Amino acid sequence: MSWLVLGLRTVSSSPCSRLPRLSSLLLSRTSSADMSSESHWLSPADRDQLVMELRATGWMEVEDRDAIFKELHFKTFNQAFGFMSRVALQAEKMNHHPEWFNVYNKVQITLTTHDCGGLSRRDIKMAKFIDKIALSMNLIWI
Repeated sequence: MSWLVLGLRTVSSSPCSRLPRLSSLLLSRTSSADMSSESHWLSPADRDQLVMELRATGWMEVEDRDAIFKELHFKTFNQAFGFMSRVALQAEKMNHHPEWFNVYNKVQITLTTHDCGGLSRRDIKMAKFIDKIALSMNLIWI
């Protein structure tokens, strides 16, 4: 099924109203996950606790940005691309897409919620999914 995007407008009822949203006249696919509290900024206490848990699996905070980062090394390009494909399928389901960079056997991933301009529960959920896939591929991070 394909969708046609006709225009953008700003919606002030959004928790992140400064960013454009698709017009209500658009044909769109939305789910309850898109509008859930998972896309809101984390409270400082929640952020500290959740990011601390992710540090144990190699995630780092990005300097001068409310985001987390991880670099993974694979044996081959095919293994790296397979990993990215698995993550991409989940990202589509979550409607939450990582920023990533791939050169041969290295994949660098940055997670942040652009709608809110910072970390949200969606980033934490995606990071945990990425770790699960990495573990299933017997990857070890430093």
